[in-house]
Amino acid sequence: MTVHAMRRPRIKPEHRAYRTVDGHVRIGSVVHGIGAEVKDPDGWVWTLVRAMDGTRAAADVVAEVSGRHPELRLAAPDIVQAMTDLTDAGYVEDAGAPPPAELSERERERHSRGMTLMRWMDLRPRSSPWDPQVLLRRARVLLVGAGGTGSAAARDLVASGVGRLHCVEPDVVELSNLNRQTLFGERDVGRPKIDAVLAALRALNAGTEVTGERREVRGPADLEDLLTGAAGADGAPGYDALLLAADRPATIRRWANQVCLASGTPWAEAGYRGPLVSVGVFTPGRGACWQCLRDAEIERRDLRLAPGQDEDVASPRMPWNPANAVTAGLSGGLLAHAALMLLCGVPPVEPGCRFGLNLMVPGDPVLQRSPRRPDCPACRPAEPDPAPAQRSGSGGRGPS
Repeated sequence: MTVHAMRRPRIKPEHRAYRTVDGHVRIGSVVHGIGAEVKDPDGWVWTLVRAMDGTRAAADVVAEVSGRHPELRLAAPDIVQAMTDLTDAGYVEDAGAPPPAELSERERERHSRGMTLMRWMDLRPRSSPWDPQVLLRRARVLLVGAGGTGSAAARDLVASGVGRLHCVEPDVVELSNLNRQTLFGERDVGRPKIDAVLAALRALNAGTEVTGERREVRGPADLEDLLTGAAGADGAPGYDALLLAADRPATIRRWANQVCLASGTPWAEAGYRGPLVSVGVFTPGRGACWQCLRDAEIERRDLRLAPGQDEDVASPRMPWNPANAVTAGLSGGLLAHAALMLLCGVPPVEPGCRFGLNLMVPGDPVLQRSPRRPDCPACRPAEPDPAPAQRSGSGGRGPS
């Protein structure tokens, strides 16, 4: 969106600028990753950001700045370029943009606080500050697993206004679930989790289409069937993202990576391992896939294992996953946050990474990032088929 196309350009309220003691202009708030500092020796940038208050058209902003600094002989294109730079950096919105027709007045009231948060974190030009919310309303998400992480993620996504959520969960509610799976109550013990999930989510937000099925994922074919089960008329995947919150079978993340690479579906997976809570975010063709990231992390760590010794001996797995409402809620919140990143582009974080936190050591973040590996067995570029004269045997090599 160009500056001239805006009715009344305005610095976003959350990005309101201030002037430092040495005359520089700081804009975008003091949050790392958002704010910036602009040198302003002549003072006209400060005049510019103050003039962009949503009461003037772009031409009137230019006139205001040049009129207040006649001694500088500022050229209009230079002022417009500065406005364009601020817009491209994500600090400007159109105060005159009409509300989107796709969102009712009730929906706008319901999600008004979420809109302002996304506006704060959004660093790309938009025609309206409501654009990310509209994208979320259009989105269709497949959630596999509705336990501690999954039920929290489902609750947060539905509360945030996702358009459609399909949940898959095979288990029933057990008493031992209730210390962390806060979508359920004591009255739900013995009830299929999917029934309790659907009832709770539909009561939370009638504006979200919530569906589900009681089903166990036993292999990649099951995930593929789930993803393609809602395919559109053109055969494209029917879901905009897959969220994986199941922790069994142990190979389910590998299956999800395989199926999402084949279908081109963005996906995220989250969970907790003791006090470590994290989420992985992946988009086929952009950055590392899950296998790339896992292999890079194995190489990075020095567990001092003997030859042939399994890495699980360094961090043993038990029949149950030690957890409470805090770790489950944090991991579910991170998974919902990852979904917003994938669906709305807010915040603008490149996929192919894992991030989270270590509850044992405040200030010790979990962050894994690796470039895509050319030798990755999952996402390496496909090898061209040999020429017909070079073929041998009854067929080509199958997928690894």
